[in-house]
Amino acid sequence: MKTLEKGNKTYTEDVQAYVSEVYETVKRRNPNESEFHQAVKEVFDSLLPVFEKHPQYIKQAVLERIVEPERIISFRVPWVDDQGNVQVNRGFRVQFNSALGPYKGGLRFHPSVNASIIKFLGFEQIFKNALTGQPIGGGKGGSDFDPKGKSDGEIMRFTQSFMSELSKYIGPDTDVPAGDIGVGAKEIGYMFGQYKKMRGGFQAGVLTGKGIDYGGSLARKEATGYGTVYFVEEMIKENGFSFAGSTVVVSGSGNVSIYAMEKAMQLGAKVIACSDSSGYVYDKNGIDLSTVKRLKEVEGKRISEYVNEHPHAHYFQGCAGIWSVPCDIALPCATQNEIDETAAKILVSNGVKAVGEGANMPSTLEAVKVFQKHDVLFAPAKAANAGGVSVSALEMAQNSARLAWTFAEVDGKLQEIMKNIYRESKEAAADYDAPGNLVVGANIAGFVKVADAMIAHGVI
Repeated sequence: MKTLEKGNKTYTEDVQAYVSEVYETVKRRNPNESEFHQAVKEVFDSLLPVFEKHPQYIKQAVLERIVEPERIISFRVPWVDDQGNVQVNRGFRVQFNSALGPYKGGLRFHPSVNASIIKFLGFEQIFKNALTGQPIGGGKGGSDFDPKGKSDGEIMRFTQSFMSELSKYIGPDTDVPAGDIGVGAKEIGYMFGQYKKMRGGFQAGVLTGKGIDYGGSLARKEATGYGTVYFVEEMIKENGFSFAGSTVVVSGSGNVSIYAMEKAMQLGAKVIACSDSSGYVYDKNGIDLSTVKRLKEVEGKRISEYVNEHPHAHYFQGCAGIWSVPCDIALPCATQNEIDETAAKILVSNGVKAVGEGANMPSTLEAVKVFQKHDVLFAPAKAANAGGVSVSALEMAQNSARLAWTFAEVDGKLQEIMKNIYRESKEAAADYDAPGNLVVGANIAGFVKVADAMIAHGVI
């Protein structure tokens, strides 16, 4: 049997050819979907040693099956704006894999949403959800609707129209959506109300991210940001340092970013920069989080307003420049592919020690290679970003049991979940001869759980 080299590892030619063939099929069947291709390739690159060790996955065509969504739903969303004009958007739901439980994944409302974005997010969600240890499968959805600049009435009419169609395909034991970019408590509330009206009864478990008074979970808003920091703290403390005394740069200023900053500060870090889509602020004295929270969560203003209240700080147009700020720890929490190869090299040259992905796939494949080449500790999104869906699953559990846990109870469970994800990722990396490579470890640990369940269920 011929062998092929990949990096410093050797794999049989048949295994390499098999994985490459499946990847080429993905590209052929899904043309012009670069984000989806990127997500698939990142996972596939990690799985060669799995197929070498467990050829039954090849025999059972698990890879071919796992890259094909069980169901893709695309639908028209007509609504009427405040001027009485009819507007039309496109809605999506990708129900990717239910081997471990009902489909679970957020809804994103943003102009960039298309089939490729939703499929990449849904594919990532399969393995992220598996890593949580909760009984949830992978899905994702959304629309190219932009809630920015819309009145509450317009958002309500859009979300009601969106849910009128989506409601046909979801349910507490089938598919449980949540929020994502552009979908917060307000949007979830409108959708929940519409679902309740259409279906009758009070099915709290159909959506997560709900208001606390009608079935939501404490700590859900904080969960993704907190979870990212909990994961990174586990990673870095094993390498001789911690958030205490470290300088941190966090991209974005939404929920994930704000609560990643909050938890990092609680652990003793100094957060010196954050951003929004227009630019970033640098505050050498440390970002005043109360100002950011008020500007973004209460007043809905741009981050540039920060310097009006803190004149010693500096605002720079263009959010990409935030990665030129020297720091010990970088937490990309804004959007996909925000750190490219050039930005990664700048971070490395400025002495970054660790990178923790709070957003979904915020680093390009080339950027990840730069971090790994220079021994920067790297926490990949499907592991570090899993806090939000973990607490969503805890919200589902509370809804099923008709219980409401305290903030401390939920936060304690979240911490344990993130510690377990780190441990499982680390152990999987070591078991497959990639010690310390958490990208490989997270991909393998998540994949094996899903693959074994798929085989157990038969060819369906």
